[in-house]
Amino acid sequence: MTGYPDAAPLTSMSDYDTHSGQAADRAAWLRSLRRENEQQEDALAPEYDARWGEIEDTHQVFVERFLSMLPPRASVLDAACGTGKYFPLVLASGRSLLGVDHSGAYLAEAEAKFSGVSTEKHDLQDLPYKDEFDGVMCVDAMEFIPPEDWPVVLERFRKALHAHGRLYMTVELVAEDRVRASNEQARRSGLPVVEGEAIWHDVDDYYHYYPPKEQVRAWLIEAGFAVEDEAEAPWHEEGYAYHHVLARVDTPPS
Repeated sequence: MTGYPDAAPLTSMSDYDTHSGQAADRAAWLRSLRRENEQQEDALAPEYDARWGEIEDTHQVFVERFLSMLPPRASVLDAACGTGKYFPLVLASGRSLLGVDHSGAYLAEAEAKFSGVSTEKHDLQDLPYKDEFDGVMCVDAMEFIPPEDWPVVLERFRKALHAHGRLYMTVELVAEDRVRASNEQARRSGLPVVEGEAIWHDVDDYYHYYPPKEQVRAWLIEAGFAVEDEAEAPWHEEGYAYHHVLARVDTPPS
């Protein structure tokens, strides 16, 4: 393992839980971040495929493993599907597919390339599906979800799945010292960040959140999932990697 050790579960949210004014400021800030990120993604849509359209080897291996765990005629929800980067892998496996994203521009690109695939516009926090899919995949997107919303999103994934459904997701990793430095800079500038949150000014002020792996596992268990396999992909020269997670529904939705 390199650059991102396991850590204790998140505790820093208590600073905001005990101060209603701070909590309100943070809630408003997070709401604005959602729409800001949507605008950022819309602006990137025309160039997304040229810059990030190639599927990394480890991502492909895990997507194929995820698909192999599903029934032959399974239904798949690609949550935060972007421009449809993974649509060909799902379609080639013979599974049916629904693509969801909060960026209308991304969905327009996906629809232009894959006219036979249905798409819908939703934030991950607002997925409306119940007992509709055999598999949910969420690739390269959870880093945009703040800690308060991780349990919400995972519960939405679980509710969308059938009783024996499967989940594949990635969690972005960045060296702890880089995250801490960005977090401290954001605090100094007055932003209501908590531990693990970073604002990357070198990429259009993107917000990312980096939960400890133990916290991710705990949230998955609380949402009713059992982790079946996980792996850390090789680190990029730019200083990031991905934690890949395969899980199954362990507890039916309440």
